[in-house]
Amino acid sequence: MRDSAPTPSAPSSTSPVAPRARPAQAPLNAVRGALIGMAELVPGVSGGTVALVTGVYERAIEAAHHLIAAAVALVKGPDRRAGFLQNLRRVDGWLVLPMLAGMAAAVLLAAGVVEHLVADNPISSRGLFFGLVAASLVVPIRLLPAGRGGAAGAVRDIAVVAVPAAVAFALVGLAGGGTLADPPFWMVFLAAAVAVCALVVPGVSGSFFLLAIGLYSPTLQAVDERDLGYIAVFGAGAVLGLLTIVQIISRLLHTHRRATLLAMSGLMLGSLRALWPWQGGTGSAEGHGALLAPSAPLAAPILLALAGAAVVIALIVVETRIARPADPRGAEQ
Repeated sequence: MRDSAPTPSAPSSTSPVAPRARPAQAPLNAVRGALIGMAELVPGVSGGTVALVTGVYERAIEAAHHLIAAAVALVKGPDRRAGFLQNLRRVDGWLVLPMLAGMAAAVLLAAGVVEHLVADNPISSRGLFFGLVAASLVVPIRLLPAGRGGAAGAVRDIAVVAVPAAVAFALVGLAGGGTLADPPFWMVFLAAAVAVCALVVPGVSGSFFLLAIGLYSPTLQAVDERDLGYIAVFGAGAVLGLLTIVQIISRLLHTHRRATLLAMSGLMLGSLRALWPWQGGTGSAEGHGALLAPSAPLAAPILLALAGAAVVIALIVVETRIARPADPRGAEQ
């Protein structure tokens, strides 16, 4: 039976209730949040995967469910105040608050460093990110449930991967693989709503999505420079994503799990175009973002791609060992 990571869902009444965090665990939970925040800055590394590896994924999803339920109760009622407070009391505060503080600190402190590294070393950074994302393709594939339908089912699966891959490849080509100097706020808002899915769907990288559409560097720069207008719009989009898109993806993962994971794989595969290290620059004869054959420098991007792939594979191995149920034979000995 294939190991699989848990998917976002509302906590069921039959699932075991995880113990609530204690005040003494706040520093550890802050470190966990910082690791998740750092992961969100790196294209190809999923914050959801890091949450799995650090052992807080299911409790964080449960807390998010109660926070969303509290917000819905506050808006819809019928008893707004009672419904809001009832769901809010179910949130594990000593887990959520330190984690959020750690995530915010990591993002605020590291955003500028990462942005400068990407801007000053475009070929090497794309090589690193290419390796990270290429290896991350394993994540949705290894979560696939068993397929059905024989040859017809295989053809359908190929189409479900190929169509999103082709669409992503074409859209990234239209974006030119570059960076938007002054993105409109409506685009920032919608991009944040999609990128936030990485927090709850293991294997999906929000930073990679931002990089593919040209908003990665502008977003890091806005955080580093404390551009409150940009940050407010991005935050509002992220909240919308948590309330809508995340819920839709969660439902699709439960009702059409195989097709959803295959489509995710296709989108990631096609979007790799944005991360090909050797691309035409602004004003070049080939055109900005054109895919070029490998040329000097060769060693740095290739070695960094291999290193990035190794990091993702190591995370997958650790996650698999953590998620694997204990051997009952060993328990009896």
